[in-house]
Order: sequence, then C-alpha cells, then structure tokens
Amino acid sequence: MKAILPKWMLLFISMLSINTMEAQHNEKGAGSLTGQQQSIVTISAFTAIGEPGNLKTALHAGLDSGLTINEIKELLVQLYAYCGFPRSLNGINTFMKVLEERKAKGITDNIGKEIIINTNTTGTYEQGRKVLETLTQTPQAKPAPGFGEFAPRIDAFLKEHLFADIFESDVLTYQQRELVTISALAAMTGVEAQLQAHVAIGKNTGLTESQLVEVSGLIEKYINKTQANILRRILSTSTVPVIEAGIMVRIAEIEIVPGSLEEYKSILKEEAAASVKIEPGVIAIFPMYQKQDSTQVRIVEVYANKAAYQSHLQTPHFQHYKTTTQKMVKSLKLSEMESIDAATMQEIFKKLK
Repeated sequence: MKAILPKWMLLFISMLSINTMEAQHNEKGAGSLTGQQQSIVTISAFTAIGEPGNLKTALHAGLDSGLTINEIKELLVQLYAYCGFPRSLNGINTFMKVLEERKAKGITDNIGKEIIINTNTTGTYEQGRKVLETLTQTPQAKPAPGFGEFAPRIDAFLKEHLFADIFESDVLTYQQRELVTISALAAMTGVEAQLQAHVAIGKNTGLTESQLVEVSGLIEKYINKTQANILRRILSTSTVPVIEAGIMVRIAEIEIVPGSLEEYKSILKEEAAASVKIEPGVIAIFPMYQKQDSTQVRIVEVYANKAAYQSHLQTPHFQHYKTTTQKMVKSLKLSEMESIDAATMQEIFKKLK
C-alpha cells in the first residue's frame, strides 16, 4: 500500500527543486519560467486564496530562488488591488515571520532595490491612464467606457492608485507585475473576465504562450484542476481579442470610379491588413465587393471601442489610404451599427481562430 504524503509536504518537496530548475533554465529554453517566476506564481496564488501554510513554504522557496525581500514586498502590496486588503496584509504578516525565521537561522537575504514612496499625487489619473495604454497597447478613454462612466470613482481609483501609485515603483517590472496578477486571478474564482484581459496584457509585456501554459500547470498542481482549466481555456482562445462592452461596428458602403477600381482595391487591401496587424483595438476590417458590380465596395469594420476607432483614424496607414483614394471614391456612406444579440456576437470571435 502506497504512503500518501500530506499536501504541504508534497509542496515543500516540490519547492526544493526550484533552484535546480533555475540552474537548468538554459537547457529548458527561453520559453520556460525561471525559478523566480515560478515562485512569483505560487506566492501570488497562495496569497490570493488565503493559504498561509503553503504561502510560507512558497516564500522560503522564493527567497532561495533569488527573489529579493523588496520584490516580494511589492508583490504582496500589489495583490491587495486584486484580492483585497485582508489577504494582502495576511501575506505580508506571513512574510515577516518567514524573514524572522531565516534571520534566526543566520540566513541573510538580499534586500534588493529600494522601494520609493511617491508623495506627489498631482496628475496621477493621467499617469495611470498612460501606463494602462502601455500595458494594453490600446488607447484608454477618459473615463473608461462602461464601468468608468457608471462609477467614476472606481475608474479614478484604478488609474490613480493601481496603475499610477503602485506601478510607479520599478522594483518589479511590468512583466513581473502581470505575472503576479495573472497568477492571483487564475487561483481565484469568479474573475474569468479579468483574467482574460490580463492574459492579453501579460503577452504585451513579453510573457509567452508556453510560459502561461506553465502557469496553468502550477495552478493545477498547487490550487486545483478546475482553476487551471479556466486559464487553459482562455489560452486556447487567446488569439481572439478581448472585446469590451463598448464594441463599435461600422459598415462602409463605397462606390468606386470604374477606372480606379484596381488601384483602389490594392490600396484598401494594404490599409486593412496593416490595421488588423498593427492596431490591437482593430478587431476586423473586412473589405468586400458585390459580385454583380465590383465598383460597389462594402467594408465591415469592428473596433474594441470608440477610442480604438478614433486612434485608428490618426494612424499613418489610414491617413495614406484616405488621401490617396479620395478622388477614386464616387460615393461613401458610413453606418454605425448596433448589435441585436451582443452575447452571441462575442461567441463569433471564438470561432475565428
């Protein structure tokens, strides 16, 4: 009969191998999580769901893997924005005890880069908005569409505190911060929409598909399979853009001067391709023409929100299209559309993998 080890012991044994995995990182390839990144995942997940015993083991492993004291402090502070003050404070208290234990054993841990507290709060909303634009690679309206218009104070807290005050500290990189957020959200229930958004942001910071798959494996190993499968499902559809409630759809009806048709189609094709490839907020620009009359062009345009559309109008490729085809267009009608069944519309994009 096999002996069944307690969960905490399995975790401890598993965590002991992190330093070995770190040493083997070059052999595993650039797409693998380092030992420090694995510790970020486990520390964030255990803090988020409130498991102090497992968190203690993960904190020891994190320090052993090379994470600095201040990096872990920043990680635990950031988590209050995602799992609340109680669990963030519990995590910090657990970390204090871990450091006391290690000091008593004669272990000297690296403090790391100094944490600087910014007392200047002037212009923090705009600062946070710009950070969010960097992370999402999408223009951010003021206030945020939907929830920001409905509850402006939460939009202010999001921009001014999370993405300005917290992200002001460079003790953690944007990539590390997104790994913290993804790991916490992956461990928590009822936050799939936010997890989906941060998976996309994490990729913008350089996290790879294979690294995020490894995160799901760690979540299954230390949290549960159900939560891991939520992340896996998001990754399986990650080529589908995150669509906000303020999605904008337009149909352009264009009649082209017959003699300019081929030149126009060439310019339009180039512009549509550039828009979809370069602009995160452009979901689709789908040009077509009528079979019975090729001078009748129709373009279905789908944008993540109105801010993405306004940004699209300022891009060099759109401006080139607009100026060079102006004399080729005989007539133009633009119609902004409203969805009859918004829920099903979201499902459409999942089929476009």
